[in-house]
Amino acid sequence: MGIDVAYENTTEIKSLVDEVSTYTNLFIIGSTGITYDQTKLDDTCQYLFDKNMSFIVYRGWTHRNSIWLTSWVESAKTRWGNNFLGFYYDDEIGGKQLDQDAMIVTNAVDGTDAANQFVNVLGGELNRFTQYYYPNSTDYPLFTSDYALYWFDYKAGYDTLFAEFGWNYSRQLNVALCRGAANVQNKDWGVMITWTYTTSPYIESGEELYKDMVFAYQNGAKYIVVFDTNEEYTKGILQGEHLQAMEQFWQYVQENPRSNNSLSDRVGFALPEDYAFGFRGPKDKIWGLWEANQFSLELSAHVNSLLEQYGTKLDIIYEDGLQEGNTYGYSEIIHWSELGMSPYPYPSLNPLPSPTPTPTPPASQTPSPSPSPTPLPTQSPSTSPSSTQQVTTSPEPEDTTRSPIDYGYLIVAGVTLGIVASALVVFRKKFNCLL
Repeated sequence: MGIDVAYENTTEIKSLVDEVSTYTNLFIIGSTGITYDQTKLDDTCQYLFDKNMSFIVYRGWTHRNSIWLTSWVESAKTRWGNNFLGFYYDDEIGGKQLDQDAMIVTNAVDGTDAANQFVNVLGGELNRFTQYYYPNSTDYPLFTSDYALYWFDYKAGYDTLFAEFGWNYSRQLNVALCRGAANVQNKDWGVMITWTYTTSPYIESGEELYKDMVFAYQNGAKYIVVFDTNEEYTKGILQGEHLQAMEQFWQYVQENPRSNNSLSDRVGFALPEDYAFGFRGPKDKIWGLWEANQFSLELSAHVNSLLEQYGTKLDIIYEDGLQEGNTYGYSEIIHWSELGMSPYPYPSLNPLPSPTPTPTPPASQTPSPSPSPTPLPTQSPSTSPSSTQQVTTSPEPEDTTRSPIDYGYLIVAGVTLGIVASALVVFRKKFNCLL
């Protein structure tokens, strides 16, 4: 449990480490200003090691000029042992595919074609990175965070995914999708708690942060990480209330063993093979390429109904790769074909003949946003913004810069059995290295 720091100010980072090292044990070095500078990276890793912190190092798709990284990886085991956990390699690749932002797959004839392209291209890149920089070692797994398509991220080769908790996006839906994919594919999973607002204070309140951490813990997350940077990536956003919440959570874990997390108590719901629908609303995309169709609307309704029925005991998986007779530890696996749905439109992914109107939600629900959503109003912080001095970073080497990328607004919906959507706006912004 710990923090993903995406700014370069090493003085501020060390001060943060001093503060949290007694109630966290994980740190993600998420700024290319550090991870692409060997001297700064060595210094930061050693500081974390001396505090007995485990750490993960960010790398991206434009890592090719870091000719020193091979020897650095070779020496990491000797210098820092098991404290160095591995690499956080790029992020939100599945979400970007759905939201048509730096897509891996831009054209496909059907879902199988899209799945094959996504897994092969991403898998090839992940394999190229590991083979080039540590060909003789399997000790350093690959981590990333995402908000969609976890199943296919894992298939491409990631070892651990952090399901993102941000805005009002359904925590339980994200857990069901990520945890289910991790279980069937024998991978690890965790949670990344990210922004709630597009401007200061960016992150949710300390009270809400504590609740999210407890929720992730009780759902079985192996890793719980809080994303820490402002929009300019120059300083942190965590205030006293957030650090207090993290310390309170640390104490909670010591006093409260996990409960209600036995795999044998859970139910798996198997989706059609390669049917990568976003489940964030009735008009979400399929692979980011096709509009919602009648099948996706019915499937969303069943997913919502099952979430209401099973709650934290539901995992969502896919039929591809499932071995007949293998329950993967679940009390049962419910297949989509058992629910009396319309025929699966495979391989043709035809859109609906006309848009499906969104009914007006009850007064107690959040109203649906307009077609051009605006951000949630900025919340006043409970404490003053960080006084950390903004730092102008030195230019990165060619092909190693990370720039802020707007991932736009993700429309989140809880689709009821009658296809009643209460859409919510989700926004996630992190800087990435793109192919």
